[in-house]
Amino acid sequence: MLSLLKIRNLALVERLDWEIGSGLVGVTGETGAGKSVIVGALKLILGERADKGLIRTGEDVCQVEAVFELPDAGAVNRMLAEMGLECCEDGQLLIKRVVGVSSNRQFVNNSPATLGVLKLLGRNLVDLHGPHDHQSLLSVERQLVMLDAYAGAEEDDLHYQTCWAAWREADNRWRELRDAEEAGEQELELLRHQVEEIESAAIDPESEGELQERYQRASNSAKLVGVTGEALRVVTGEDNGVLDRIRELQRLVGEIEKHDPAAREWTSGLGTAVVEMEDLSRELERYLGEIDLDPEQAASLEERVDQLESLKRKYGPTLADVVESGARAAQRLGAVENRGELLEKLEIAARSAREALMEAGAAVSEKRRKSAPKLAREIRRHLAELGFRQAAFEVNLESQAEPSSTGLESVEFSFGPNPGEPLKPLRQIASSGEVSRVMLSIKSALARQDRTPLMVFDEIDANVGGEIARAVGEKMAILGGAHQVVAITHFPQVAALASQHFLVEKTVEGGRTISSLQQVDGEARVEELMRMLGGQSEEARSMARSLLSAG
Repeated sequence: MLSLLKIRNLALVERLDWEIGSGLVGVTGETGAGKSVIVGALKLILGERADKGLIRTGEDVCQVEAVFELPDAGAVNRMLAEMGLECCEDGQLLIKRVVGVSSNRQFVNNSPATLGVLKLLGRNLVDLHGPHDHQSLLSVERQLVMLDAYAGAEEDDLHYQTCWAAWREADNRWRELRDAEEAGEQELELLRHQVEEIESAAIDPESEGELQERYQRASNSAKLVGVTGEALRVVTGEDNGVLDRIRELQRLVGEIEKHDPAAREWTSGLGTAVVEMEDLSRELERYLGEIDLDPEQAASLEERVDQLESLKRKYGPTLADVVESGARAAQRLGAVENRGELLEKLEIAARSAREALMEAGAAVSEKRRKSAPKLAREIRRHLAELGFRQAAFEVNLESQAEPSSTGLESVEFSFGPNPGEPLKPLRQIASSGEVSRVMLSIKSALARQDRTPLMVFDEIDANVGGEIARAVGEKMAILGGAHQVVAITHFPQVAALASQHFLVEKTVEGGRTISSLQQVDGEARVEELMRMLGGQSEEARSMARSLLSAG
């Protein structure tokens, strides 16, 4: 249940800490006192978009914080874990919303979250109904969900959805290939040419660098021989080679060192130079011997490089792209050449998936057809207790020619408030008073199946009165046995049935209007019920006490 609601600087509310109990919680107050702020705060918690006009005049931000106590937090924790958010500790879920002039923020268990997360959590935590908040009830999709909940068909629905997804995928693959145009002979020839051209090249993208180096050497072999030979002559040439001259220099330096040993400090590097020149001489000889002047090899390398460059221009820009293009062409060629065989396989798979879907749909349909008349009877019973003693209500199922994502049939709730008049789809009811009572009847019939912990009814008793208002209150009180129910009401008959009664008042302090909320008990509650009854007489007091006593 919702155990705590904190509001800061929202509309007329400067500061509110509302601790709420279980059962039916009544909220009353004069028109304009600020009861709607509570609904507005809950809508913010449920992820509705925020209007900057909600921020109290003179403030930069408003803030709403809700604490939910969940005896079994398993389902919510699984949702939070999937979204990467902190799970509930000790079954306590904290949702916080901060609305600022320039930015909005929201948090779940102190972790930043999106509005989508709040909406997803909200659908599992709060069911909010007002005079104009019945769109979900009027939706045939929502009506189907209600029937399946009553029928205990949730597991069957999940299995059907799995079969539906598998059938749609198999059927789409078959239809796409079936409806695709046959490949023309020209496309086949082009595909075969591409595959043969790329595969025959035996491309290895990793060896491209080595090939380029070999090609550069081969194409410049004559010049390399000349330059290398000249370099070798400079190093080892007779009488005038660099190596002989360094050796002669080494001999002369040796004489210096004999007569002046201190000179070794600056002559020691000469020995290293001799060794390096000898190494260079040997490397030049080796390199000269390896240079290949074979023109056929050079031509072969040039042809290979030209081949790869041509393929890159066609299918590139890199050799890896060329290989990938060849793979795609081969896949397409295989699909075209084996189209008939593949088409047959896909058709068999689609037919098998449809058979599994129809079997799963039949299981759902059986539960729906058994439960529809039972649900209708139970709703009619609740309608009678809410003043529609001769009203008709039916849960109609109509088979569909083709399976849909929700099953093999559609559902429509039909209602006829007046005897002798034809039943009409629920969505065609214009009276908000009628819709409110029908909604309450449906909620009462589904009380055991509905797992939403908090139900909020915002003045759904509008446009009713007297004994009907009392009956509406009794239905809410009964729902309070299975859920936490918050009823914002103008009717004393409803407020008197609440296990907790809160009064919203508007006062002026320091020239500012402030809305406040406080629990009323004892005489304070009697006084509030008297105000709602419209009098301060002893008769009104006696009636208020009578309502409380009956409650």
